[in-house]
Amino acid sequence: MNRKNFSFRALELQMATVKEEELSLVLVHRSSTGVDHIDLQECRHRSIAVTNARKAFSPDVADLAVGLLIDVLRRVSAGFQYLGGKRVGIVGLGSIGAEIAKRLEPFGCAISYNSRRKKPSVPFPWFKNVYDLAVNNDVLIVCCTLTEESRHIISNDVMTTLGKEGVIINVGRGALIDEKELVQLLVRGELRGAGLDVFENEPDIPQELFSLKNVVLSPHCAIATPECFDALEELITGNLYAFFWSKPFQSVVELE
Repeated sequence: MNRKNFSFRALELQMATVKEEELSLVLVHRSSTGVDHIDLQECRHRSIAVTNARKAFSPDVADLAVGLLIDVLRRVSAGFQYLGGKRVGIVGLGSIGAEIAKRLEPFGCAISYNSRRKKPSVPFPWFKNVYDLAVNNDVLIVCCTLTEESRHIISNDVMTTLGKEGVIINVGRGALIDEKELVQLLVRGELRGAGLDVFENEPDIPQELFSLKNVVLSPHCAIATPECFDALEELITGNLYAFFWSKPFQSVVELE
């Protein structure tokens, strides 16, 4: 197709490269929760709305996060650890984090969280930095957005502070954790376990992880359910309707 006569006003993206001169954009919709591939600063400068799939994906991602935690602690095949009463710190209490908290409360877990700002409507204790969150918890569940500031937010210091009884679950982005340090701590027995749905250099996964009995791996598949894809289709069509009829968008990303 000859693109010279076209100007895009709305994009639905998995991955795409679009020339600047082709843009008169009003909306970019990302069909995943991650927006680390989008220049949010430029979108803010151009007054372009950015939406993502968190509304559609949050329940399924939360289910997998809790499932990974149960499998790491209870070892569904072996079952020797206890989940009830564990102190769980959630890194990123957005829509996914809130769904995780909702699922863990009935287990009797003591929940706290870290986010950029304290959320007045949330009853759980808030920690300004991840290090302090680790000091006060047995488990860290990582589900925040990947940015330059949050890359390797789960550092060696944070993981060491979590300690030998600590468990890490990651359903966010692989690069949120310093993966090399995580692997070494697990190999040396300086963490109790990990449940990982995402990896720093996908599709490459550190070979050491496959031989560790205290590690549960899943292939970045948290959203791979029919219901989730139905919800995504509904969200995309809803945002297209909102675009054409000048209605408010759903699942809008903060451009800050």
